[in-house]
Amino acid sequence: MPALNRPGKPSLYYEVDDYTDPWRDAPYLLLQHGYGRYSRFWYSWIPYLSRFFRVLRPDMRGFGRSREGFDRAQGFDTSDLVADVVAIIDDVGADKIHFCGEAFGGTLGMQLAAQHPDRIRTLSLVAAPVFLPQKIQQNYALGEASWIDALRKHGIKKWAAATNTIARFPPQVSAAFLDWYSDELATADPETLIAFSNMCANYNMTSFLPAITAPVLGVYPRSRPEQVALLREHVRHFTVVELATDNLMIYNVYPRTCAEAVLYFAAQHDGTVCRE
Repeated sequence: MPALNRPGKPSLYYEVDDYTDPWRDAPYLLLQHGYGRYSRFWYSWIPYLSRFFRVLRPDMRGFGRSREGFDRAQGFDTSDLVADVVAIIDDVGADKIHFCGEAFGGTLGMQLAAQHPDRIRTLSLVAAPVFLPQKIQQNYALGEASWIDALRKHGIKKWAAATNTIARFPPQVSAAFLDWYSDELATADPETLIAFSNMCANYNMTSFLPAITAPVLGVYPRSRPEQVALLREHVRHFTVVELATDNLMIYNVYPRTCAEAVLYFAAQHDGTVCRE
């Protein structure tokens, strides 16, 4: 799979899933993972999307296979991550793409769409916070002084296992899946994850929202009304789908529901049919 190598910058790995008709110039749909995850976490979405869109799945710098050349000591912020996404769009030769991000991946999409409106056809946000509420940060702290202290004390795998059932996943999710999720999250470099934790604890995308001109779809659990209200107030073209659950990781728990919502939203703005 492609790796974008850039002198003086982290290499960026991405996968392309393309089962579209070879005579069609199918549009790209970029799936951006959230905090601590990487491209593999989208596995359950690919069957629903890749027949109609060329699906791009990048690994965010410092995660998955985008670690070569990454030096967290140099520092990074959301502007660097936005620039990484633009570099990938350029690398595949796309003019504009559909963008879908889960959790922090969607948060990043808000800034991307505001700063690069000419590159985004539609923006889909899956449980993506405009800012990270204190309640979530307290949950992630596991009774320690901070979220970062909890990561240092318990390590990624034990921290993930302890926080999985607080808000991420409902009780009916299988133990095998939860073990897989914790194991995969634990492949991240601990200090890189801690650096991202610090960034996630402090971002706020509210100021970017009025500059978003692309049509925006929000797929959210019912437990995030304050986030949806912010988007309704500040985004000019906003559609919301609310799922009857309080858990955050809806893209893992309800992959077909979420993927098809994104599929039909993007397709209707292209004026294409995505049923066979």
